[in-house]
Amino acid sequence: MIVVNPGKTKLLKNLLVGATGGIITFSTGLAANYEDVMTKETVKPAPNLEEVIPHPEQMQEALAKLAELESRTGKKPNILIYLMDDVGWGDLGVYGGGVMVGAPTPNMDALAREGLMLTSAYSQPSSSPTRATMLTGQLPVRHGILRPTLYNEPGGLGNSITLAELLSEAGYVTQAVGKWHMGENPSSQPQNVGFDHFTGFLSVSDMYTEWRDPDFYPEIALSEERTQMMRDFAFEKYWVQASKNGELERIAEIDIDVLTHLDQNWADFSVNFIKEMADSDQPFFLYHCTRGAHFDNYPPEEFLGKSPAKQRYKDTIMELDDILGRLVKALEETGQLENTLIFIASDNGPEMEAWPDSAYSPFRGAKGTTWEGGVRVPGILYWEGMIEPGRVSDGLFDLADIFNTSLTLAGAQDLMPTDRYIDGIDQTSFLLANDGLSNRKYIYYWLMNYFSGVRMAEYKYMVLAEADDEPGSVNPGGFTGSLNIFAYYHMYNLYLDPKEEHNISIRKLVYNDLFLEAMQKHFATLKQYPPVVEVFPGLVH
Repeated sequence: MIVVNPGKTKLLKNLLVGATGGIITFSTGLAANYEDVMTKETVKPAPNLEEVIPHPEQMQEALAKLAELESRTGKKPNILIYLMDDVGWGDLGVYGGGVMVGAPTPNMDALAREGLMLTSAYSQPSSSPTRATMLTGQLPVRHGILRPTLYNEPGGLGNSITLAELLSEAGYVTQAVGKWHMGENPSSQPQNVGFDHFTGFLSVSDMYTEWRDPDFYPEIALSEERTQMMRDFAFEKYWVQASKNGELERIAEIDIDVLTHLDQNWADFSVNFIKEMADSDQPFFLYHCTRGAHFDNYPPEEFLGKSPAKQRYKDTIMELDDILGRLVKALEETGQLENTLIFIASDNGPEMEAWPDSAYSPFRGAKGTTWEGGVRVPGILYWEGMIEPGRVSDGLFDLADIFNTSLTLAGAQDLMPTDRYIDGIDQTSFLLANDGLSNRKYIYYWLMNYFSGVRMAEYKYMVLAEADDEPGSVNPGGFTGSLNIFAYYHMYNLYLDPKEEHNISIRKLVYNDLFLEAMQKHFATLKQYPPVVEVFPGLVH
């Protein structure tokens, strides 16, 4: 890999902290390392672990880097996950959005240029499944959360082993901030699944505000009787906090005014947490999940109308970018930046039913689908001195991989569960080797409990998808189309056809057996480790 780096500068020179002003610097080149994974053999690290492409030399390089860093800092590295809500692949400047779509993202762009930018990072089709997959390393059919939990529905984390739980056992301080959305029942609440402390809300943004806003629900907002009906509805309407194994404490009822300022308040909390951890002999795991940019967006006054687009979603993107800059600034000012892995991602693609209060993606489909627009998300990894600047990779990365990778960074591989199947893989060497390659050969697509397809290299093989071009679908909405089971599979070349418009299955029959083999191996894991939900009939036989 060739990287042109015009000179080492402090990262903060590349960051805009504040709504206006700042310096943006641009690297003079980007390069991507490439490996033809279709021809590579895989190995299984353990019977209950997903198979990987072995790269022993790059793993040695990564472990040497980690050992040297620990010898200097005296502790394991911090891990900061910055997870945005419903932000599209194309919203960020480095992914072709930013200024072009009316919302500059200088902080995210700077971190991408100074770190590793993933062009093939994958979430699940919607919010709750993605969040649970990140924290368990498991696909939704294994952890059981198949779609967003709504209005006091129970979650599915009660029987799960979470990353927070394992990192806590490994000596980490574990802090969750912001949107939770994995269930309101006590066994699924963050303080009961491994986090030392939580502050945020348990559900999803629109549940707190849409019935209060006469623009969306006039029949409720303008009716005292129906407003009282919603107040009596048994779901948690408050911004809450809790300490490990404790009870929820209510901070404020979330009306539109409170929601407007939530992301800023949560940013203040995380900045203070980072500062407090500066003198600790323990590493931290900070899981910071923003409210934005899930509909409906109500940006605070300092960001309202500040985007070139003069539109609320775009204003919110600028706010999220600014908050990230504040967190990075706190890490640098407290001397913790070099010992902190920062991972930036979104939980799924655009929520097109809410357009124009929604994201931008250049791909087909939207949130709620297994088309690329629903599940291919921005993925940026920054770690000063540890991740080679200027890297761009199309190597496959599933957000489940955060689970395994974090355990390796924490030196806690021996805590990996052995009684359940883990779909994530360890990507430590991909991230830390200067010319690191992804260790993942396959991405498996699931739409709730329906197997949808598999990606290998540049090819995507689909057996099922959601219709996005019929009269009943919205804009094209991911939650409003019918399910299409293909009589014959569809195949797309995502390099030549990223919008998945040209089914080339008849011209690519030579690859058919390779994809059938991949599917059979995947289905075999479901037989050996049965899922917790019923899967689409016939696909595991």
